[in-house]
Amino acid sequence: ELDITKLSYHAYAYLTKNYVLLHAGSALGFGVGPLLICNNPQYLKEGIESLTSRMGDLKIGIPGKYTTANFLLSLAFPEAQNKIEMKFSDIELALLNNRIDLGVIIHENRFTYQEKGLLKVIDLGEYWEKLTSCPIPLGGIMMRRQLPDEIKQKVNRIIKRSVQFAIKNPLSGLDFIRAHAQEMSTDVIYKHIELYVNKYSVDLGDEGRRAVSIFLEEASKRNIIPDIKQ
Repeated sequence: ELDITKLSYHAYAYLTKNYVLLHAGSALGFGVGPLLICNNPQYLKEGIESLTSRMGDLKIGIPGKYTTANFLLSLAFPEAQNKIEMKFSDIELALLNNRIDLGVIIHENRFTYQEKGLLKVIDLGEYWEKLTSCPIPLGGIMMRRQLPDEIKQKVNRIIKRSVQFAIKNPLSGLDFIRAHAQEMSTDVIYKHIELYVNKYSVDLGDEGRRAVSIFLEEASKRNIIPDIKQ
């Protein structure tokens, strides 16, 4: 069992008994949610209502069962059951090769899918924002609950200072980021960082904590996750 880990908020919902959320290091925001995309213009012509009625028969690529992306797909389209887990960066190619009918994309792929001729069906982040008026909680830093509080607080301070330094010195981590990025374009890298690293990454604040609370409540209420109160 890890002492410190980064998890999607969907995965965290299964681990609240053993892990506590730190206030620094999270990814939340408006306009940052995953996109449901396709390679078939006919789906767009049909409209969302018609597509929803067929959702149970369509193959949908998702970037993991316990991702926030899959949570939002389940929230917006409970009928969607034929899901195929794959690496997030492989979803675009799977659509282009017609191995799946729809795909949920995250991270830097939201900046590249149009160049490949792929089409947006719905912005799942916008769906969440209209439903809750909250930023979408994507991922956060969690620590084992049984660790001493002073250790949790110290780790939180270190992460907070690190994020603040990175925001003030954007070139400081570029070489490291390039070495691990799926998309090598510097422009895309910076767009990605600007989108996902914001005030909530420094500290969740009241607004961020409220968003996380509503996220967990909605997930439990709709039976997308187990009852977190047990």
